[in-house]
Amino acid sequence: MRRRLVVLVLVLLVLCLPPWLTLFASGTAWPFPVFLAGTAVFAAWLVSFPFLMVAGHGPRRADRAARVADTSLGVIWVLFTWSLLGGLVHLLLIGLDVGGAGRARTVAVAVAVVSAGLLAWGHHEAMRVPRVKRLDVHVPRLGGGLDGTRVVVLADTHYGPIDRAHWSARVAGAVNALDADVVIHAGDIADGTPVQRREQSAPLGTVRARLAKVYVTGNHEYSGEAQGWLDRMGELGWEPLHNRHVVVERGGDALVLAGVDDVTAESSGLAGHRANLLGALAGADPARPVLLVAHQPKYVPQAAAAGIDLQISGHTHGGQIWPFNFLVRIDQPVVHGLSRHGERTQLYTSRGTGFWGPPFRVFAPSEITLLTLRSGSTSATAPRTGDTTAADTGSGVSGSVDHG
Repeated sequence: MRRRLVVLVLVLLVLCLPPWLTLFASGTAWPFPVFLAGTAVFAAWLVSFPFLMVAGHGPRRADRAARVADTSLGVIWVLFTWSLLGGLVHLLLIGLDVGGAGRARTVAVAVAVVSAGLLAWGHHEAMRVPRVKRLDVHVPRLGGGLDGTRVVVLADTHYGPIDRAHWSARVAGAVNALDADVVIHAGDIADGTPVQRREQSAPLGTVRARLAKVYVTGNHEYSGEAQGWLDRMGELGWEPLHNRHVVVERGGDALVLAGVDDVTAESSGLAGHRANLLGALAGADPARPVLLVAHQPKYVPQAAAAGIDLQISGHTHGGQIWPFNFLVRIDQPVVHGLSRHGERTQLYTSRGTGFWGPPFRVFAPSEITLLTLRSGSTSATAPRTGDTTAADTGSGVSGSVDHG
């Protein structure tokens, strides 16, 4: 516990030091009251942040404390990033002997303005209904009867301390406008319990799909009643793929929709929860193509070894706030988009529909994804031109679902 406390203090100091130096010290020569006020703000954040995090995300789950902690963390991260870049610019100006005595103050103002602008834009990006990202995915083993199957992907909605019930309803409306055959929620549905986030999750019950609506757990469910969320999604009319599969059929051809628990499930200690691909595929016809839903992209080696045709994942948020995407890449094989792994397996990684923690998205836009599955051996996987919020009009189809 002592070591953790020391590490936390060091991390907070590292985050605070560059912004403090850039904005209020390092030659800015602000009047003393300005310097004192700025220093006091950073010191207050350093002291209060751990307590706010514990109150907001600990056993009490005080949403007000969580909102303050999460928002302030996002602000500090953006200031940290752009203060480092501002420091490099300052050194360059010194080397070029440009700016004179006022260059430190000019850099400080520029960093403050850029950071404020990015935070305002990033908050708007986080809170709006995501744009629809459209992509054709060729699945060679897909039967011709399933050619054109429309799969809508949601991931990382993270219903949480900020009440987004209205946003959730608008997202459900956007999904319904896409006229989907299959709708997938790839996990991290909420931060909190089903009771806490009941109103925010309720609009998911209005989502429509011709063939199936399926859901798997993400890592955040395992800190907020994973089994409760599986039950809640079943109550809302979704198929919880708790290491199991369903089979959808159209035009005489079939597709296996399988799902596994998140890779963190086994360490949660929750009985019966672990990522079990063999269990998920038990009884499935090996000749049929398989679409696997697994929350984290890092599960793709297991998918490739099993000959899965397409894995759908989320988790990364595309980094959410640049340049965090570079840190995500250390832990995950892909940050976002369509990628190929092995001879057969493709992986689509969503940037996510919502956000976690800080209510900002900077250079990592959220998305509702429309994947159109194409049969045949063509390897073209390029996205359609541009992202849009407008819905395509799909042709009417009928189908059935068998439970595996």
